[in-house]
Amino acid sequence: MTPQGHYIAGRWQAPQRAETLPVTDPTTEAVVARVPCGTAAEADAGVQAARQAFAAWSARPLEERAALLERVADGLEARADALADLITQEVGMPRKLARLIQVNNAIASWRHYAGVARAFRHEEAVGHSTVVHEPIGVVACITPWNFPLIQVTHKVAPALAAGCTVVLKPSEMAPLTAYALAEVLEQAGCPPGVFNLVSGLGSEVGEALAAHPDVDMLSFTGSTRAGRRVAALGAETVKRVSLELGGKSAAIVLPDADLAQAVKATLGSCFLNSGQTCLAHTRLLVPRERLEEAKALARQAAAGYVVGDPRAPTTRLGPVASAAQRERVTGHIRRALAEGAERVTGGAEAPEGLDTGYFVQPTVLVATPDAAVAREEVFGPVLTLLAYADEDDAVRIANDSPYGLGGAVWSADEDRAWAVARRMRTGQVDINGGAFNLLAPFGGYKQSGNGREYGRWGYAEFLEVKAIQRKAQP
Repeated sequence: MTPQGHYIAGRWQAPQRAETLPVTDPTTEAVVARVPCGTAAEADAGVQAARQAFAAWSARPLEERAALLERVADGLEARADALADLITQEVGMPRKLARLIQVNNAIASWRHYAGVARAFRHEEAVGHSTVVHEPIGVVACITPWNFPLIQVTHKVAPALAAGCTVVLKPSEMAPLTAYALAEVLEQAGCPPGVFNLVSGLGSEVGEALAAHPDVDMLSFTGSTRAGRRVAALGAETVKRVSLELGGKSAAIVLPDADLAQAVKATLGSCFLNSGQTCLAHTRLLVPRERLEEAKALARQAAAGYVVGDPRAPTTRLGPVASAAQRERVTGHIRRALAEGAERVTGGAEAPEGLDTGYFVQPTVLVATPDAAVAREEVFGPVLTLLAYADEDDAVRIANDSPYGLGGAVWSADEDRAWAVARRMRTGQVDINGGAFNLLAPFGGYKQSGNGREYGRWGYAEFLEVKAIQRKAQP
């Protein structure tokens, strides 16, 4: 697709300057599109359009807002195959997985938030007060590149359903699906100014939105470093700031667990989307006496991850999203090996026969809990194996992290697994491979952020709470 400019106040507007930002296919390294490099003035125009549209949109009956979300879901479904192709082109996720995970999740979520809005209790009596939940106002959404359509959906859909108006700044690395969504919203009859899209750099457009006095809420997903910056900017106007940031999730394998199943599933979590998943289980904690067995199982399972063109049906691991990301990931691997980590499989060298594209070998390392590779978010297909002495030691290692987004526990005794899961300081824990749940809250503890997405919790993020008191009757 060819981006037409910025989408502001219900129409495509030509950019104010000629400079553009390239969108690169990480498999071929070819520039496949260019998007406008927006300015702070264009960010302001988006905010003003959203501000002007807010009163009318927030006053629309909830059923009309929910119906818009359902029309958007229909529009995305009609484009599903093209969207999967676009995601594969932008971020390198294998085409089959892009369709199954990224596109299907987004379609289901637009419908889901329509249902959540309808079922939400927006008004309730508390003594002589009536407590009402009202839309917070203008929301700025700043989204990352790794799951471009999903991340946008879980901000824009609940915000619109709640009665908020939106200005979206997608990642400049993967903006094309956001442009496709803007077209779908336009065709679905979204009123002018209710949804606005301004592309550009985070250092310019993103910071302008974060600091803007007419933005009531900032919803950001990205790195912890960038999250600190936008939170600081948002604090200047005391706006609500919701942050979904990094992770270094631990999977604890208890001594009675099926180790082969746990290793296979943890590799699947770690290597999904070439490891570019904030929720990925990137630390695998195993009993010290089973470390050698775990290494052999991990080596065997990693060998099944065919690296290559994400459009090929046999590929399980595509490229990482950019040259900079490849350098970051391989830099982590080189540093870990230099600091004494044991290589089980993989490494920093390019996969054999793949001289073009930003490919990284699926890598498994054994390290100590204090190693950088065991503490810092790599955001690539790198699993760190860690040995523990006993259950208390495993929980201590899992919790000894600045992050707290996801985690897992594996045990033949579900009650024991549940008890360990309760001790983990993290926003989500999967027991014995429990599947991701779109209805459950998603978000983290500590430096993994604050606020929640998904389900009624994600919807409530975009609402203010007001108490109205009646005078008691004599």
